Amino acid sequence: MCNACVIDSVKSSMLSRRALFSGAAATTAAVMASALVTARPALAQAAGKVVDLTHKYDSSFPTFDGVPGIIYEPAVKFEDSGYQLWKLTIYEHTGTHIDAPLHFTADGTSVADLPVERLVCPLCVIDLKAKAAEDANAMVEPADIEAWISANGEIPAGACVAMNSGWADKVATPAFRNTPEGAFAFPGFSKAATDLLATMDVACIGVDSLSLDPGNSADFAVHTSWLPGGRFGIECLAGLDQVPAKGATVFIGAPKHAGGTGGPARVLALV
Repeated sequence: MCNACVIDSVKSSMLSRRALFSGAAATTAAVMASALVTARPALAQAAGKVVDLTHKYDSSFPTFDGVPGIIYEPAVKFEDSGYQLWKLTIYEHTGTHIDAPLHFTADGTSVADLPVERLVCPLCVIDLKAKAAEDANAMVEPADIEAWISANGEIPAGACVAMNSGWADKVATPAFRNTPEGAFAFPGFSKAATDLLATMDVACIGVDSLSLDPGNSADFAVHTSWLPGGRFGIECLAGLDQVPAKGATVFIGAPKHAGGTGGPARVLALV
């Protein structure tokens, strides 16, 4: 209804000031209720426990190329100025971090432009620990997704589907990244699995390892198919043993630097 119509209506009916405010309050409440109903399918039911799915990291945290992902330089020293701060040099893809579509496309969505409704989503955790114990380059396959659905029900649209391979426990050891011979070795998703998830309108995938693709991947098949489709990924997740297979809601604190291909993120789960 337009403002003029509201004014005419007030004049014609001689509504009291109190009645007008009561009506406005009711309208506002209705709009808020409608928004909550719209948002509810994207949220899991939660009891209030918060689980941090983010590694604390410094220059020793493992990176894909072996280069320190963050460098600290003192910018202001406490003994000189009574306060202190660091100058940080940060590579985007380090620590627990996001891979945005722009990471593997020339003109895809940057991390700053990810739709905010995709950053709060139901969390579905696929347990890959048994397979990863047998094969360091184990992959989430369509059969693992189908087994999850059989046990837990359909994967909600807009969900984050995360792989729990147990790899987060290795983060302080060389085995998080390499075999003893120095070859990349860590679990990830198969392209067949992510192609299936794409048909379900899944918002993002997450891994507790160094890459969305397994360590022995020769072609980054998941990166080159999943990300250009406008979806994103989260690498180096922690704490997945502390959340259930379904029922948690994940809050993804994506960085917002313009043109970013990704970046370190604070990822929290509400259980």
